[in-house]
Amino acid sequence: MAQLILDHVTKVFDDNGSDIVAVDDVNIDLEDGEFLVLVGPSGCGKSTTLRMVAGLETVTSGEIRLDDRVINDASPRDRDIAMVFQSYALYPHMTVRENMSFGLEESTDLDGDTISTKVTETAEMLNIGELVDRKPRELSGGQRQRVALGRAIVRDPEVFLMDEPLSNLDAKLRSGMRTELQRLQEDLGVTTMYVTHDQTEAMTMGDRIAILNDGRLQQVATPLEAYHQPANQFVAGFIGDPSMNFFEMEMQGDRLVGQEFAYPLSQQTRESLGDAVRVVLGVRPEDIELVSEASGDHDYETVVDVVEPMGNENNVYLNFTADSDTTFVATIGGMRSVEAGQPAVARFPESAIHLFDAETGEALKNRSLDELENAEPRL
Repeated sequence: MAQLILDHVTKVFDDNGSDIVAVDDVNIDLEDGEFLVLVGPSGCGKSTTLRMVAGLETVTSGEIRLDDRVINDASPRDRDIAMVFQSYALYPHMTVRENMSFGLEESTDLDGDTISTKVTETAEMLNIGELVDRKPRELSGGQRQRVALGRAIVRDPEVFLMDEPLSNLDAKLRSGMRTELQRLQEDLGVTTMYVTHDQTEAMTMGDRIAILNDGRLQQVATPLEAYHQPANQFVAGFIGDPSMNFFEMEMQGDRLVGQEFAYPLSQQTRESLGDAVRVVLGVRPEDIELVSEASGDHDYETVVDVVEPMGNENNVYLNFTADSDTTFVATIGGMRSVEAGQPAVARFPESAIHLFDAETGEALKNRSLDELENAEPRL
């Protein structure tokens, strides 16, 4: 297997004389055997990054290395990289066996018996052994996806690249395939870069996730770190569903003052802000507590606007007053009864808040992972 390194990688497209920067100075190191997920909104540059690694797009500047070998100018077939596409890209006139064999026949000197053995073993591993003589039109979406994976696996590459391979599957099958892909990657131990716009896939599958926005790398972190210790306001808002609540505030003395409420700060939190005056206060929906009555500086009278029952939990949308333009969401247990129009007291624990510089978006304060590990579970 191999270490994959993206060193100041940039991609610029020429649009009738105007430069469009699709990927801007991206630095990512994938350790040998690591599963890294590239995630971000549509058009953020994640698929372009993957295509540069595969050799399907040229690199404008920077280096892509496999271990110590620079592969910027290597042809796709010489990179020892296998790619799985969103569209499966199976040959409709070929059987499963022929689809899985084709790449080996074209790019290696392996004899027919060896290729046949590799295809059979891989098909059995993917639970499609009984389908090898069928053609793609005779397969379900999940089966086609397994064939596409098998075609990559038989090549025994140094690196797997996967470009939203599960997006064409229905929700239940996609969930099952996520688990299978994780298990498969762990068994094979192949360095993998996986592209998705689905944050659920990113959070559940990756050893680490790399978040992109407008071609720029925002953060590379474990899923837990990205969720609880985001590098900036974009990451905080992108990761999590429902997303983090944000309130524009201004530092006045020992408290933050916003349009709807004021939030007193402890000395420790004030010190974390440095010289910042305009900040954004963030709090995740599950960290907002709905309590019976106001009893502290961080408790606020609100009115329930909308309730979204999710079964195991309820997403409760709240306003500070009935005619307020500011709506935020709290996530509470599914067995709690809450109705639209009723009053509620929302508590924002200081230990759970995040603070961001209003100008740069940079995180000034995140919650402590140590506190999270020691916290008692909420009902």
